[in-house]
Amino acid sequence: MEEEIKVVESAAGDAERAAEDLIGFAQNLGKAAAFAVAGILLIILLWKLSRRLTDRIVKPRSRTNKAPVVRKFKILSAKQLGAFFCGIITVIKVLLTILLSYITVAIVLSMFPVTEDLAGNLFSYIWNPLKNIGLSFARYFPNLITIAIILTLTHYIIKGLKFLAIQVEKEKIVLPHFYADWARPTFNIIRALLYVFNIAIIYPYLPGSDSPIFRGVSIFAGIIVSLGSSGAIGNLVAGIMMTYMRPFKIGDMVQIQGVTGIIVEKTLTAVRIKTHFNEYVTYPNTNVLGGSIINYQTSTDEDEEGLILHAEITFGYDTPWQTVHRLLIDAALKTDYVLKTPKPFVLQTALDDNYCRYQINLYTKEIGRMPFIYAKLYENIQDCFKAEGLDLTAPGYLVNIDAGCRGG
Repeated sequence: MEEEIKVVESAAGDAERAAEDLIGFAQNLGKAAAFAVAGILLIILLWKLSRRLTDRIVKPRSRTNKAPVVRKFKILSAKQLGAFFCGIITVIKVLLTILLSYITVAIVLSMFPVTEDLAGNLFSYIWNPLKNIGLSFARYFPNLITIAIILTLTHYIIKGLKFLAIQVEKEKIVLPHFYADWARPTFNIIRALLYVFNIAIIYPYLPGSDSPIFRGVSIFAGIIVSLGSSGAIGNLVAGIMMTYMRPFKIGDMVQIQGVTGIIVEKTLTAVRIKTHFNEYVTYPNTNVLGGSIINYQTSTDEDEEGLILHAEITFGYDTPWQTVHRLLIDAALKTDYVLKTPKPFVLQTALDDNYCRYQINLYTKEIGRMPFIYAKLYENIQDCFKAEGLDLTAPGYLVNIDAGCRGG
Protein backbone atom coordinates (compact mmCIF):
# COMPACT_ATOMS: atom_id res chain seq x y z
CA MET A 1 0.00 0.00 0.00
CA GLU A 2 2.81 2.39 0.88
CA GLU A 3 4.56 1.59 -2.39
CA GLU A 4 1.45 2.47 -4.34
CA ILE A 5 1.24 5.77 -2.46
CA LYS A 6 4.89 6.54 -3.32
CA VAL A 7 4.29 5.72 -6.95
CA VAL A 8 1.27 8.01 -7.02
CA GLU A 9 3.20 10.80 -5.29
CA SER A 10 6.13 10.37 -7.70
CA ALA A 11 3.80 10.51 -10.68
CA ALA A 12 2.12 13.58 -9.22
CA GLY A 13 5.53 15.19 -8.70
CA ASP A 14 6.59 14.41 -12.24
CA ALA A 15 3.35 15.83 -13.55
CA GLU A 16 3.81 18.95 -11.43
CA ARG A 17 7.38 19.40 -12.63
CA ALA A 18 6.27 18.82 -16.22
CA ALA A 19 3.60 21.41 -15.75
CA GLU A 20 6.12 23.82 -14.23
CA ASP A 21 8.52 23.15 -17.08
CA LEU A 22 5.74 23.71 -19.55
CA ILE A 23 4.76 26.93 -17.81
CA GLY A 24 8.41 28.04 -17.71
CA PHE A 25 8.85 27.19 -21.38
CA ALA A 26 5.73 29.11 -22.20
CA GLN A 27 6.95 32.08 -20.15
CA ASN A 28 10.39 31.94 -21.84
CA LEU A 29 8.71 31.60 -25.20
CA GLY A 30 6.63 34.67 -24.42
CA LYS A 31 9.67 36.61 -23.29
CA ALA A 32 11.58 35.52 -26.39
CA ALA A 33 8.68 36.56 -28.59
CA ALA A 34 8.51 39.90 -26.78
CA PHE A 35 12.25 40.51 -27.25
CA ALA A 36 12.00 39.42 -30.89
CA VAL A 37 9.10 41.80 -31.49
CA ALA A 38 10.95 44.59 -29.67
CA GLY A 39 14.04 43.98 -31.81
CA ILE A 40 11.96 43.99 -35.00
CA LEU A 41 10.22 47.21 -33.92
CA LEU A 42 13.58 48.85 -33.18
CA ILE A 43 14.86 47.85 -36.61
CA ILE A 44 11.69 49.21 -38.26
CA LEU A 45 12.02 52.43 -36.26
CA LEU A 46 15.68 52.68 -37.28
CA TRP A 47 14.83 52.30 -40.95
CA LYS A 48 12.04 54.88 -40.75
CA LEU A 49 14.33 57.32 -38.99
CA SER A 50 17.07 56.82 -41.59
CA ARG A 51 14.52 57.36 -44.36
CA ARG A 52 13.38 60.64 -42.80
CA LEU A 53 16.98 61.79 -42.47
CA THR A 54 17.68 60.85 -46.07
CA ASP A 55 14.59 62.71 -47.30
CA ARG A 56 15.61 65.76 -45.30
CA ILE A 57 19.10 65.72 -46.78
CA VAL A 58 18.04 65.36 -50.39
CA LYS A 59 15.28 67.96 -49.99
CA PRO A 60 16.15 70.89 -52.34
CA ARG A 61 15.67 73.61 -49.74
CA SER A 62 17.44 71.77 -46.97
CA ARG A 63 20.27 73.64 -45.31
CA THR A 64 22.40 70.52 -45.43
CA ASN A 65 22.44 70.84 -49.22
CA LYS A 66 24.85 73.75 -48.97
CA ALA A 67 28.24 72.75 -50.27
CA PRO A 68 31.20 73.32 -47.91
CA VAL A 69 33.40 76.21 -48.97
CA VAL A 70 37.07 76.56 -48.03
CA ARG A 71 38.70 79.88 -49.03
CA LYS A 72 35.97 80.50 -51.66
CA PHE A 73 36.45 77.07 -53.24
CA LYS A 74 33.62 74.52 -53.17
CA ILE A 75 34.85 71.10 -52.11
CA LEU A 76 31.72 69.21 -53.25
CA SER A 77 28.56 70.15 -55.11
CA ALA A 78 25.23 70.09 -53.29
CA LYS A 79 24.23 66.87 -55.07
CA GLN A 80 27.51 65.15 -54.23
CA LEU A 81 27.30 66.29 -50.64
CA GLY A 82 23.77 64.92 -50.30
CA ALA A 83 24.82 61.58 -51.80
CA PHE A 84 27.78 61.45 -49.42
CA PHE A 85 25.63 61.92 -46.31
CA CYS A 86 23.01 59.48 -47.60
CA GLY A 87 25.74 56.89 -48.06
CA ILE A 88 26.95 57.40 -44.49
CA ILE A 89 23.40 57.03 -43.15
CA THR A 90 22.92 53.84 -45.16
CA VAL A 91 26.13 52.31 -43.82
CA ILE A 92 25.19 53.20 -40.23
CA LYS A 93 21.67 51.82 -40.77
CA VAL A 94 22.98 48.48 -42.07
CA LEU A 95 25.53 48.13 -39.27
CA LEU A 96 22.96 48.92 -36.56
CA THR A 97 20.48 46.51 -38.17
CA ILE A 98 23.04 43.71 -38.10
CA LEU A 99 23.94 44.52 -34.50
CA LEU A 100 20.32 44.66 -33.32
CA SER A 101 19.52 41.40 -35.12
CA TYR A 102 22.56 39.73 -33.59
CA ILE A 103 21.69 40.89 -30.07
CA THR A 104 18.02 39.93 -30.50
CA VAL A 105 18.93 36.39 -31.63
CA ALA A 106 21.37 36.00 -28.73
CA ILE A 107 18.75 37.16 -26.18
CA VAL A 108 16.10 34.84 -27.65
CA LEU A 109 18.47 31.85 -27.52
CA SER A 110 19.40 32.65 -23.91
CA MET A 111 15.76 32.13 -22.87
CA PHE A 112 15.95 28.39 -23.43
CA PRO A 113 18.24 25.98 -21.52
CA VAL A 114 19.04 24.00 -24.66
CA THR A 115 20.46 27.02 -26.50
CA GLU A 116 21.72 28.94 -23.46
CA ASP A 117 25.35 27.95 -24.08
CA LEU A 118 25.09 29.01 -27.73
CA ALA A 119 23.72 32.38 -26.63
CA GLY A 120 26.63 32.73 -24.20
CA ASN A 121 29.07 32.16 -27.08
CA LEU A 122 27.27 34.73 -29.23
CA PHE A 123 27.46 37.30 -26.43
CA SER A 124 31.15 36.55 -25.90
CA TYR A 125 31.89 37.33 -29.55
CA ILE A 126 30.73 40.89 -28.86
CA TRP A 127 31.68 41.28 -25.23
CA ASN A 128 35.25 39.98 -25.38
CA PRO A 129 36.43 42.45 -28.07
CA LEU A 130 34.69 45.32 -26.28
CA LYS A 131 36.22 44.22 -22.99
CA ASN A 132 39.71 44.04 -24.55
CA ILE A 133 39.26 47.46 -26.10
CA GLY A 134 38.14 48.87 -22.76
CA LEU A 135 41.06 47.30 -20.90
CA SER A 136 43.52 48.53 -23.53
CA PHE A 137 42.07 52.03 -23.31
CA ALA A 138 42.26 51.93 -19.50
CA ARG A 139 45.92 50.89 -19.67
CA TYR A 140 46.64 53.55 -22.30
CA PHE A 141 44.69 56.30 -20.53
CA PRO A 142 47.71 57.64 -18.49
CA ASN A 143 49.70 57.97 -21.72
CA LEU A 144 46.75 59.74 -23.29
CA ILE A 145 46.70 62.24 -20.42
CA THR A 146 50.44 62.83 -20.88
CA ILE A 147 50.00 63.47 -24.61
CA ALA A 148 47.07 65.80 -23.91
CA ILE A 149 49.16 67.80 -21.42
CA ILE A 150 52.06 68.10 -23.87
CA LEU A 151 49.78 69.20 -26.70
CA THR A 152 47.96 71.69 -24.48
CA LEU A 153 51.20 73.28 -23.28
CA THR A 154 52.50 73.48 -26.85
CA HIS A 155 49.24 75.03 -28.02
CA TYR A 156 49.40 77.83 -25.48
CA ILE A 157 53.13 78.39 -26.03
CA ILE A 158 52.52 78.78 -29.78
CA LYS A 159 49.56 81.04 -29.08
CA GLY A 160 51.73 83.28 -26.89
CA LEU A 161 54.53 83.34 -29.47
CA LYS A 162 52.03 84.25 -32.19
CA PHE A 163 50.72 87.15 -30.12
CA LEU A 164 54.29 88.36 -29.56
CA ALA A 165 55.11 88.01 -33.27
CA ILE A 166 52.05 90.05 -34.25
CA GLN A 167 52.97 92.80 -31.80
CA VAL A 168 56.54 92.92 -33.11
CA GLU A 169 55.31 92.88 -36.70
CA LYS A 170 53.01 95.84 -35.99
CA GLU A 171 55.95 97.52 -34.21
CA LYS A 172 53.99 97.77 -30.97
CA ILE A 173 56.87 95.90 -29.36
CA VAL A 174 60.36 96.91 -30.49
CA LEU A 175 63.22 94.49 -29.94
CA PRO A 176 66.79 95.81 -30.34
CA HIS A 177 68.51 94.68 -33.56
CA PHE A 178 65.38 92.77 -34.61
CA TYR A 179 63.46 93.94 -37.69
CA ALA A 180 59.67 93.85 -37.78
CA ASP A 181 59.59 91.76 -40.97
CA TRP A 182 61.57 89.03 -39.17
CA ALA A 183 58.71 88.41 -36.73
CA ARG A 184 56.46 86.25 -38.90
CA PRO A 185 59.14 83.95 -40.42
CA THR A 186 60.84 83.57 -37.03
CA PHE A 187 57.52 82.54 -35.50
CA ASN A 188 56.96 80.00 -38.30
CA ILE A 189 60.42 78.50 -37.76
CA ILE A 190 59.96 78.25 -33.99
CA ARG A 191 56.50 76.74 -34.46
CA ALA A 192 57.88 74.10 -36.84
CA LEU A 193 60.66 73.25 -34.38
CA LEU A 194 58.12 72.94 -31.58
CA TYR A 195 56.03 70.55 -33.67
CA VAL A 196 59.09 68.40 -34.41
CA PHE A 197 60.03 68.46 -30.73
CA ASN A 198 56.46 67.44 -29.84
CA ILE A 199 56.59 64.48 -32.19
CA ALA A 200 59.87 63.34 -30.65
CA ILE A 201 58.41 63.55 -27.13
CA ILE A 202 55.02 62.00 -27.96
CA TYR A 203 56.41 59.15 -30.06
CA PRO A 204 57.20 56.79 -27.12
CA TYR A 205 53.68 57.27 -25.72
CA LEU A 206 51.93 56.20 -28.93
CA PRO A 207 50.37 52.71 -28.90
CA GLY A 208 52.56 50.21 -30.72
CA SER A 209 55.52 52.57 -30.98
CA ASP A 210 57.91 49.78 -29.97
CA SER A 211 56.47 47.25 -32.43
CA PRO A 212 58.59 46.11 -35.43
CA ILE A 213 55.91 47.27 -37.88
CA PHE A 214 55.87 50.77 -36.42
CA ARG A 215 59.67 50.94 -36.53
CA GLY A 216 59.75 49.68 -40.11
CA VAL A 217 57.23 52.28 -41.25
CA SER A 218 59.18 55.03 -39.46
CA ILE A 219 62.46 53.99 -41.10
CA PHE A 220 60.82 53.75 -44.52
CA ALA A 221 59.25 57.21 -44.13
CA GLY A 222 62.60 58.65 -43.04
CA ILE A 223 64.36 57.19 -46.10
CA ILE A 224 61.69 58.54 -48.47
CA VAL A 225 61.91 62.01 -46.92
CA SER A 226 65.71 62.07 -46.96
CA LEU A 227 65.93 60.93 -50.62
CA GLY A 228 63.12 63.05 -51.99
CA SER A 229 63.54 66.31 -50.11
CA SER A 230 67.20 67.23 -50.59
CA GLY A 231 66.29 70.00 -53.06
CA ALA A 232 63.36 71.12 -50.92
CA ILE A 233 65.55 71.30 -47.83
CA GLY A 234 68.13 73.30 -49.77
CA ASN A 235 65.45 75.77 -50.85
CA LEU A 236 64.14 75.91 -47.29
CA VAL A 237 67.57 76.72 -45.87
CA ALA A 238 68.13 79.33 -48.58
CA GLY A 239 64.74 80.85 -47.80
CA ILE A 240 65.61 81.11 -44.11
CA MET A 241 68.96 82.75 -44.96
CA MET A 242 67.30 85.29 -47.25
CA THR A 243 64.73 86.08 -44.59
CA TYR A 244 67.44 87.37 -42.30
CA MET A 245 69.56 88.84 -45.11
CA ARG A 246 66.56 91.01 -46.07
CA PRO A 247 67.55 91.54 -49.75
CA PHE A 248 63.97 92.49 -50.65
CA LYS A 249 60.38 92.44 -49.42
CA ILE A 250 56.96 92.05 -50.99
CA GLY A 251 56.30 94.94 -53.40
CA ASP A 252 59.96 95.73 -54.12
CA MET A 253 61.14 96.05 -57.70
CA VAL A 254 64.16 93.84 -58.21
CA GLN A 255 66.26 92.28 -60.91
CA ILE A 256 67.02 88.58 -60.52
CA GLN A 257 69.05 86.74 -63.16
CA GLY A 258 68.45 89.52 -65.66
CA VAL A 259 64.67 89.62 -65.17
CA THR A 260 63.19 92.80 -63.68
CA GLY A 261 59.88 92.77 -61.86
CA ILE A 262 57.98 93.30 -58.64
CA ILE A 263 58.14 90.77 -55.80
CA VAL A 264 54.61 89.39 -55.42
CA GLU A 265 55.32 86.29 -53.34
CA LYS A 266 58.14 85.26 -51.04
CA THR A 267 58.07 81.90 -49.28
CA LEU A 268 60.63 79.66 -47.62
CA THR A 269 61.04 77.68 -50.85
CA ALA A 270 60.57 80.08 -53.77
CA VAL A 271 60.31 83.70 -54.90
CA ARG A 272 57.85 84.93 -57.53
CA ILE A 273 58.13 88.21 -59.42
CA LYS A 274 55.75 89.95 -61.83
CA THR A 275 57.35 91.65 -64.83
CA HIS A 276 56.11 94.72 -66.72
CA PHE A 277 54.60 92.34 -69.27
CA ASN A 278 52.38 90.76 -66.56
CA GLU A 279 54.52 87.62 -66.64
CA TYR A 280 55.02 85.69 -63.40
CA VAL A 281 58.51 84.26 -63.00
CA THR A 282 59.25 81.83 -60.16
CA TYR A 283 62.74 81.17 -58.86
CA PRO A 284 63.75 78.51 -56.32
CA ASN A 285 65.43 80.13 -53.35
CA THR A 286 68.71 78.31 -54.04
CA ASN A 287 68.91 80.01 -57.46
CA VAL A 288 68.11 83.41 -55.97
CA LEU A 289 70.66 83.03 -53.18
CA GLY A 290 73.35 81.80 -55.58
CA GLY A 291 73.02 84.79 -57.92
CA SER A 292 73.06 88.56 -57.69
CA ILE A 293 69.99 90.56 -56.68
CA ILE A 294 69.45 94.19 -57.64
CA ASN A 295 66.87 95.93 -55.48
CA TYR A 296 65.71 99.20 -57.03
CA GLN A 297 63.26 99.96 -54.24
CA THR A 298 65.88 100.77 -51.61
CA SER A 299 66.84 103.87 -53.60
CA THR A 300 63.37 105.34 -53.09
CA ASP A 301 63.56 105.59 -49.30
CA GLU A 302 62.93 109.01 -47.83
CA ASP A 303 66.56 109.48 -46.85
CA GLU A 304 67.76 108.57 -50.36
CA GLU A 305 68.00 110.86 -53.38
CA GLY A 306 66.22 108.36 -55.60
CA LEU A 307 67.12 105.78 -58.19
CA ILE A 308 69.46 106.91 -60.95
CA LEU A 309 68.33 105.86 -64.41
CA HIS A 310 70.81 106.17 -67.22
CA ALA A 311 70.96 105.90 -70.98
CA GLU A 312 73.85 106.15 -73.45
CA ILE A 313 74.14 107.73 -76.88
CA THR A 314 77.08 108.22 -79.22
CA PHE A 315 77.84 111.42 -81.09
CA GLY A 316 80.54 112.59 -83.45
CA TYR A 317 83.45 114.80 -82.43
CA ASP A 318 82.39 117.60 -84.76
CA THR A 319 79.63 118.59 -82.33
CA PRO A 320 80.82 120.35 -79.13
CA TRP A 321 80.34 118.22 -76.07
CA GLN A 322 78.75 121.19 -74.25
CA THR A 323 75.91 121.15 -76.77
CA VAL A 324 75.33 117.41 -76.33
CA HIS A 325 75.33 117.82 -72.52
CA ARG A 326 72.78 120.62 -72.69
CA LEU A 327 70.44 118.76 -75.00
CA LEU A 328 70.56 115.56 -72.94
CA ILE A 329 69.82 117.45 -69.72
CA ASP A 330 66.94 119.32 -71.38
CA ALA A 331 65.48 116.02 -72.60
CA ALA A 332 65.77 114.52 -69.10
CA LEU A 333 64.06 117.50 -67.44
CA LYS A 334 61.16 117.27 -69.89
CA THR A 335 60.60 113.62 -68.98
CA ASP A 336 57.74 112.85 -66.58
CA TYR A 337 58.52 111.52 -63.08
CA VAL A 338 62.13 112.79 -63.23
CA LEU A 339 63.27 114.76 -60.18
CA LYS A 340 64.38 118.33 -60.78
CA THR A 341 66.52 118.11 -57.66
CA PRO A 342 69.04 116.53 -57.75
CA LYS A 343 69.51 117.75 -61.30
CA PRO A 344 70.24 115.30 -64.14
CA PHE A 345 73.90 115.13 -65.18
CA VAL A 346 75.91 113.77 -68.11
CA LEU A 347 79.02 111.61 -68.06
CA GLN A 348 81.32 110.94 -71.01
CA THR A 349 82.08 107.27 -70.68
CA ALA A 350 84.39 106.62 -73.66
CA LEU A 351 86.25 108.25 -76.56
CA ASP A 352 85.97 105.83 -79.44
CA ASP A 353 87.61 106.17 -82.86
CA ASN A 354 84.65 107.75 -84.62
CA TYR A 355 82.45 109.13 -81.84
CA CYS A 356 82.19 109.95 -78.15
CA ARG A 357 79.92 108.10 -75.70
CA TYR A 358 77.61 110.19 -73.54
CA GLN A 359 75.63 108.89 -70.56
CA ILE A 360 72.62 110.85 -69.27
CA ASN A 361 71.81 110.21 -65.60
CA LEU A 362 68.55 111.25 -63.97
CA TYR A 363 66.86 110.73 -60.60
CA THR A 364 63.40 109.28 -59.98
CA LYS A 365 61.42 107.73 -57.15
CA GLU A 366 58.71 106.24 -59.38
CA ILE A 367 60.35 102.85 -59.68
CA GLY A 368 57.23 101.13 -60.97
CA ARG A 369 57.18 103.45 -64.01
CA MET A 370 60.74 102.70 -65.07
CA PRO A 371 59.92 101.36 -68.58
CA PHE A 372 57.67 104.36 -69.30
CA ILE A 373 60.31 106.81 -68.05
CA TYR A 374 62.90 105.29 -70.38
CA ALA A 375 60.46 105.36 -73.31
CA LYS A 376 59.63 109.03 -72.73
CA LEU A 377 63.30 109.90 -72.22
CA TYR A 378 64.25 108.42 -75.61
CA GLU A 379 61.42 110.35 -77.27
CA ASN A 380 62.56 113.62 -75.69
CA ILE A 381 66.18 113.02 -76.68
CA GLN A 382 65.16 112.57 -80.33
CA ASP A 383 62.94 115.66 -80.23
CA CYS A 384 65.62 117.89 -78.61
CA PHE A 385 68.37 116.88 -81.04
CA LYS A 386 66.03 117.20 -84.03
CA ALA A 387 64.99 120.68 -82.91
CA GLU A 388 68.70 121.63 -82.75
CA GLY A 389 69.24 120.29 -86.26
CA LEU A 390 71.47 117.44 -85.12
CA ASP A 391 71.27 113.89 -86.43
CA LEU A 392 71.66 111.12 -83.86
CA THR A 393 72.99 108.69 -86.46
CA ALA A 394 76.55 107.80 -85.52
CA PRO A 395 79.16 108.14 -88.30
CA GLY A 396 80.30 104.90 -89.81
CA TYR A 397 82.90 103.90 -92.40
CA LEU A 398 83.06 101.02 -94.87
CA VAL A 399 86.52 99.91 -95.87
CA ASN A 400 86.84 97.93 -99.09
CA ILE A 401 90.01 95.98 -99.65
CA ASP A 402 90.99 95.43 -103.25
CA ALA A 403 91.08 91.77 -104.13
CA GLY A 404 94.39 92.27 -105.84
CA CYS A 405 96.01 93.29 -102.60
CA ARG A 406 95.22 90.03 -100.88
CA GLY A 407 97.47 87.16 -100.84
CA GLY A 408 100.48 88.87 -102.27
